[in-house]
Amino acid sequence: MINTLNYGYLPEEYSDPENAGIVIIPVAYDGTSTWVKGADKGPEAIIEASANMELYDIETDSEVYKRGIFTERLIGGEISTSEMVEAVFDNVKYYLGKGKFTIVIGGEHSVSIGSVKAHAEKYDDLTILQLDAHTDLRDEYNGSKYNHACVMARAKEVCPIVQVGVRSMDIGEKDFIDSSRIFFAKDIYGKTDWIEKVIPKLSDNIYITIDLDVFDSSIMPSTGTPEPGGLLWYDVLALLKTVSTKKNVVGFDVVELCPDDRNKAPDFLAAKLIYKLLSYKFGG
Repeated sequence: MINTLNYGYLPEEYSDPENAGIVIIPVAYDGTSTWVKGADKGPEAIIEASANMELYDIETDSEVYKRGIFTERLIGGEISTSEMVEAVFDNVKYYLGKGKFTIVIGGEHSVSIGSVKAHAEKYDDLTILQLDAHTDLRDEYNGSKYNHACVMARAKEVCPIVQVGVRSMDIGEKDFIDSSRIFFAKDIYGKTDWIEKVIPKLSDNIYITIDLDVFDSSIMPSTGTPEPGGLLWYDVLALLKTVSTKKNVVGFDVVELCPDDRNKAPDFLAAKLIYKLLSYKFGG
């Protein structure tokens, strides 16, 4: 019988935890969202949508699922944000210690904090590449340093960051941005040379955090804070492909899907995005 919490709905041969080279950790947490609630339903919606993917990737001529993709049990429930961060950290650290390529799917963006910390502990030479509509650089928000609006402030405490697709921020965050390491959406629009400018800002080892609101709200309306003027599908893929080719992607997360039962397309986009990045990493 197929485990319904199984990315790709893979047979046991390719989803066994011992033999799988890839582990997905779903985090059903939405404790600090400040507008539209429902990101805690994101992981299950992504996994449900993934059942409808073709597992052959045309672009890379590969079937990356054959490396094995194990989906862990959900992290979530009635826990505090700090407890959630610690649980994610412990799980990611455990699988990194077993040599697994580890992915976190959310949930709101605060779920990334534990994963970032675990990867920074393992890799000395690490840069976080953030794809996001928002800078997320508040030191604290609503009394919490683990709020989703603070995730990149916490990331900067452990390693350098590069930000792509930003088009919304509080004036209080202006003092915390590094203008040489941020690529605003307004400066990307209609251009193709910006990706080559991102690459020199990165170290050899890269962790990628993808807030789905980096995409334009016309193709990704299902987020807690949708913003117009975002990147489109092939803009994001072009960046991910180039980064995967020129750098060592050591892990990533995909967060902030707030599913809408009336529109399944964003769920499928998120599921497919994970598979495309895995295909660039392992199948190219």
